[in-house]
Amino acid sequence: MQATSTPVSAHASQRTRISPHERLTALGLAPLGRASEFADDIYSLMAKTPLFSGLDMAETRALGEFMYVYDAPPGLTLINEGDSGDFMVLLMSGMVDVLRRNRYNYPSRIAVAHAGHALGEMSMFDGEPRFASCVTLEQCRLAVLTRDSLMMVLQDEPKLGNKILLKLVQLLSERLRQTSAKLVSYLEAARDA
Repeated sequence: MQATSTPVSAHASQRTRISPHERLTALGLAPLGRASEFADDIYSLMAKTPLFSGLDMAETRALGEFMYVYDAPPGLTLINEGDSGDFMVLLMSGMVDVLRRNRYNYPSRIAVAHAGHALGEMSMFDGEPRFASCVTLEQCRLAVLTRDSLMMVLQDEPKLGNKILLKLVQLLSERLRQTSAKLVSYLEAARDA
């Protein structure tokens, strides 16, 4: 008698997919509710966040309906370098160590994020592996936007979604210009050496 395999239905595979919320709570984050309940706090931070700067209070509240807020204890790895990413974090309070493995495979600090910094936005948009790890240095409060929620923003609030996408394009352009300028300076230094 031969064993036959049964194809897994799309519905069954969706049930086994773990949502970002499930992963975050399994890590030890405490869910506090929708970000719209924290709209005043988030609005004051968005001016510091290039991806969300320029949103008015009504847009912040609308976006907050698609985001959730969590508290995270110190020493918690929110994002792992190399993992696939389907969410981003807006740091509302606390500090987060941003670490990247060096050539000896040892984690090296590349930045410390403070309130108002966005983390993980690039992987959330492009689905590529996470560039760095993010570890809480102290008690932190985070607003989380998932890729699925962003798709719902684009569907339900297209003006807001397009505004966020335009900000992302501007942010990417700025980062590309900075990287290009560094590359040119390195090339010139190498040529002059």
